[in-house]
Amino acid sequence: MPFIQQGDDLVDLVVSNVLEVSEIKESDVIAVTESILAVSQGNFVHIDDVGEDVKKKFGKDKHIGVVFPILSRNRFAQILKGISKGAGKITVLLNYPQDEVGNPIMDLKKWNPYTYSPDQDQPQFTGKEFRKKYGEYHHEFTNIDYIELYESINENISVILSRDPAEILKHTGDVIVADIHNREMTKSHLLKNGAKKVLTLAELLNEPDEKRGYNDKYGLLGSNMYGKSQLKLFPRDCGRFVQSVQDEFFRRAKVRPHVMVYADGAFRDPVCGIWELADPVVCPGNTKGLEGSPNEVKLKMIVAGEKDKKAALKKAIEDKDHSTLSLGTTPRQYKDLLGSIADLVSGSGDKGTPVILIQGYFDNMLKE
Repeated sequence: MPFIQQGDDLVDLVVSNVLEVSEIKESDVIAVTESILAVSQGNFVHIDDVGEDVKKKFGKDKHIGVVFPILSRNRFAQILKGISKGAGKITVLLNYPQDEVGNPIMDLKKWNPYTYSPDQDQPQFTGKEFRKKYGEYHHEFTNIDYIELYESINENISVILSRDPAEILKHTGDVIVADIHNREMTKSHLLKNGAKKVLTLAELLNEPDEKRGYNDKYGLLGSNMYGKSQLKLFPRDCGRFVQSVQDEFFRRAKVRPHVMVYADGAFRDPVCGIWELADPVVCPGNTKGLEGSPNEVKLKMIVAGEKDKKAALKKAIEDKDHSTLSLGTTPRQYKDLLGSIADLVSGSGDKGTPVILIQGYFDNMLKE
């Protein structure tokens, strides 16, 4: 694929490039990374836009608490710069021993989270107190001290650490909930404990504006650094885009393959233990055929002693042996499985391939 720029006809580029490399079948899956869709849409905001929205929704020069952000240079550090443009003072509350997606804030080889008890006598720490008790820590892969990084963004930013998000209310009642997948639970907990005003990152930059980007559903969630002073937001209108791609395939090749937009895959790195899913969803848009879950039959459970796997499975189906066929069935969604496959190849594999063609996934194993 060429480098995608704002205003490019991404539907044409995707279809043209895929048809150049392979014949397409109805069962094929065309997976397009969310980033190139957002870029083609021009879905960008300046960090000043973040500050303006913070002032609009909280008031000018307020003391803002920011709760449970992930530890990230490319994602949250840039968001924090924007928030600092619209706040008088910021207190960032980090979770420990690790953030929501598994990034540690302390040496887990020394301080195993399953062997030390919560600090009941000291429910929250300043950054200095935390380092004194647990030692300085630089992330194993980025070599960054995230307490230091976040406090260095602005002189009015201070970092505290606690496992209870309500500890932020000892500092301010105006709070931005920065975690991703648990955001509504965190928000509810804060409001029940007396918070004055609470917004999630999904509620910032979520309103249409002709002068800047926005995402009506996810706001700042799924955003990423785009240059020194910009953020690329999660793409909009993903459902409309995937349908347009499918329609264009039919116009040119008389087939309607499955089409999806994918983001971070939902898998955990077996070495570092970090979850990849820093985006709000794996798949923000897909064609209708990708809805639902597979009936994952674990063949090893039903073909013990059988030499012919197809015959064994066919016999189980014909005998309507539902108890056998249900063994190993899982509730995973097609779009989450396929999005994770695509992200493993492109994003996590750093292959620079923004469109992934998946073939054979839906081929019926009973066909010769």
